[in-house]
Amino acid sequence: MVVATRALAPAILEADLRTEDPPALTFAAGQWISVPFGPKTVRAYSIASTPRSPSVITLSADVTPGGPGSRWFRELAPGIAVTFKGPLGGFVFDRADARHPLFVAEEIGIVPIRAMLRDLDERGVARATTLVYWARDPGWLVYDEDFRRLAGRRPSFSYRPIVGASLAAAVAAAADEILATRGGEIPGGRGGPGFTPGPERGGAWGDRLGPPMYVAPPMAYVAGGAATIAAAREVLMARGLDRKSIKWEKFYG
Repeated sequence: MVVATRALAPAILEADLRTEDPPALTFAAGQWISVPFGPKTVRAYSIASTPRSPSVITLSADVTPGGPGSRWFRELAPGIAVTFKGPLGGFVFDRADARHPLFVAEEIGIVPIRAMLRDLDERGVARATTLVYWARDPGWLVYDEDFRRLAGRRPSFSYRPIVGASLAAAVAAAADEILATRGGEIPGGRGGPGFTPGPERGGAWGDRLGPPMYVAPPMAYVAGGAATIAAAREVLMARGLDRKSIKWEKFYG
């Protein structure tokens, strides 16, 4: 049942749903639910909240398209019952993966990524992460203030909001910075599979600081339209990521 609604922007709305059957929803940050509008019409909505609040989940939607899902979301109000299936989807963060996570979001595609980042923060995970968040204008960076506060609390979180400029260039710059980061030696020695040479430590090889280190390419999570996903994948694969190292969630197009 809907317990609250609010507008984040003229075309982006949020709704809080209290779960009743079951009384709590077990899900992973980044998953979504499916809402039926008839025998052959369904719409998927990413869960904007985190598993820490399983009895009240938050949905966030861009209602610009104006179709049945947009009309339904605009008409939500406290007291309205909602039937859905879920949780669904595999666009979730793998905490067992030690690689630097690079998150890339286009406008409303930020919803599952925001849930993942909030979940990490709530769990006290302070590992290095990077977010590139693109929008056509500042009004579409609907969670911008959340990420600025997170960056202020956690220096390990790098936030890169991009308005209007090239998303592909921003993704390339973020990936290059991760690849240039100095870190510990990678097991397996120089030139191991899937690793890229990092900067030398202190000059010539064999000096007192040891040989150059090799930095693993990041693990990428990309959410947005089809063109954005294709552009981000092209940039990241050119920098050594294989297809399995790029998770993506398509929102439109």
